[in-house]
Amino acid sequence: MLLHIYSLRKPVFQKEVISVNLKTSNGEITILDNHRPLITPLEKGVIRITDLKGSEELFEATQGFVEVRPKGEVSILIG
Repeated sequence: MLLHIYSLRKPVFQKEVISVNLKTSNGEITILDNHRPLITPLEKGVIRITDLKGSEELFEATQGFVEVRPKGEVSILIG
């Protein structure tokens, strides 16, 4: 799935990934390919990304939103 992460000022990440783990207002979730469409606010915490090679990248989020769109595209706006 294609993941985009944007800060309030600029895009900070764009890559094909296997999974994204993050904290939402309803609890911690993991987004995998073919996840159902979703829009939800983020809570303060770490966004844990696993890329296609199995490497892990971390981003700190103090607030924001995540949108999961059909056909494997995920956008995250972090503050």
